[in-house]
Amino acid sequence: MRITLAAVGRMKRSELAPAYDDYAKRLSWPLTLKEVEEKRPLPAEQLMVAEGAALLSSLPADAYVIALERSGKNISSEAFAALLQGLQDEGRREVAFVIGGADGLSAEVIERSDFKLSFGAMVLPHMLARTLLVEQLFRAQTILAGHPYHRGV
Repeated sequence: MRITLAAVGRMKRSELAPAYDDYAKRLSWPLTLKEVEEKRPLPAEQLMVAEGAALLSSLPADAYVIALERSGKNISSEAFAALLQGLQDEGRREVAFVIGGADGLSAEVIERSDFKLSFGAMVLPHMLARTLLVEQLFRAQTILAGHPYHRGV
């Protein structure tokens, strides 16, 4: 199973890049980061739509899409691992996660998503959400392998 992370903004500029890279390197699932940016100064709603179009165009055509959305489902690490295992067992070759910009995800991205995932009701900085996601992917991998790493906080 291949994983794509489509996100607004550039990780290189973040002080969290080393942590993201560390967890990404540990994954056995191939991970591709696709970053999009809209450079035109647009009103918030238009910016969200433009970012959404760029995110959608960056996704593999047959991917199972998981949108990181504050109003999504808040699940445990074990349930996240089970979700990924289920997708793998179904023969899904592509799973894509999408993280929007400062104003969130467009309605088009939400509609395209197959699952909406929340890391909780708190708003997180987008680079931190990326890092948390890749850490949770690694944690899911360790849960599925029966490794004790996942018994942390």
